[in-house]
Amino acid sequence: MKIKAAVLEEMGLQRPYAKSLPLKVQFVDLEGPGPGEVLVRIGAAGLCHSDLSVIEGNRPRPLPIVLGHEAAGVVEEVGEFVHDLQRGDHVVFVFVPSCGHCSPCAEGRPALCEPGAAHNAKGDLTTGATRLRRHGVPMHHHCGVSSFAEYATASRRSLVKIDPDIPLDIAGLMGCAVITGAGTVFNSNEIRPGGSLAVIGLGGVGLAALLGAVAAGSETIIAIDRLQSKLDFALSLGATHALNAGDPDIAEKVREITKGGVAVALEFAGSASALELGYIITRRGGTTITGGLPNAKAMLRVPAVTLTAEERTLKGSYIGSSVPSRDIPRFLGLYRRGKLPIDRLLSSRIGLDDINAGFDLLADGATVRQIIQFA
Repeated sequence: MKIKAAVLEEMGLQRPYAKSLPLKVQFVDLEGPGPGEVLVRIGAAGLCHSDLSVIEGNRPRPLPIVLGHEAAGVVEEVGEFVHDLQRGDHVVFVFVPSCGHCSPCAEGRPALCEPGAAHNAKGDLTTGATRLRRHGVPMHHHCGVSSFAEYATASRRSLVKIDPDIPLDIAGLMGCAVITGAGTVFNSNEIRPGGSLAVIGLGGVGLAALLGAVAAGSETIIAIDRLQSKLDFALSLGATHALNAGDPDIAEKVREITKGGVAVALEFAGSASALELGYIITRRGGTTITGGLPNAKAMLRVPAVTLTAEERTLKGSYIGSSVPSRDIPRFLGLYRRGKLPIDRLLSSRIGLDDINAGFDLLADGATVRQIIQFA
């Protein structure tokens, strides 16, 4: 079938993207589902910094590729051996498909699925297939999803079924922003009611983590970013304090607020300097968690002695250390009950043809989450 899609053919083009047009919106061919696969009509797809990192060249991917990894849609057709989904079901995409059999999957850590990561790096589906074509030549899938398109063929392992009463533009936020941000809070086993916490980097993921911290009962929530608009927004979402990351006295101010430092610092800015700040403002015996994705060449330096002498913990959290089939319905349940107002993260709804200008806004920090809404 012919579908309209946003294709990346070259990384590292100069901004503004509205002029350089790194994403070419064009018609490509999409094959239907093979065994273990599902054809989904995309209802909504989010613009995320992970997509922007590929456009910038900071996270190289094989080209040409149809970008997009955060989305929700409606099942149109199922392939052979898919028995638990049918036409009309609503689904959320997960950008790391899990095989269920490798060591991490067997340990209950599907976000670290080894075959899933390998297929994502290759740009194909977990079945080994490539269902995108242009002029008969295969194209690559982004994270097994490629949601900047009217339709996507994906592995069943990349999909989580949800209740159809959830609006697709809200459900679309679950596949990355919410499951990563809120997931880091709820799955870290470090966040305690009445405790102190800092969130560094107030994009969609960081603000989802802030909402999770509010829901989890954190008493002191310090929001940290370089943009005043993001800091003001964080206060409206429940942050108790907001500090500018560029303030040279920020570490001292955090220690004064918390009487020694936060119990947990969460970093989502995707930079080594932000992670270093997170470590600096964490108290003795505390935990610093990073869910950001910096450039692969970025290095972190911390005083090694503090890990022992101060019993400090530094760890990563990929996709919020989530089990998507468990956590996506759980977080949507919190949204339904008004405990996790993720709808407030939705900045605007745009069309596919506006995608390059949308990434300009994202790069400027002028938006939280833009959603491409398909007819």
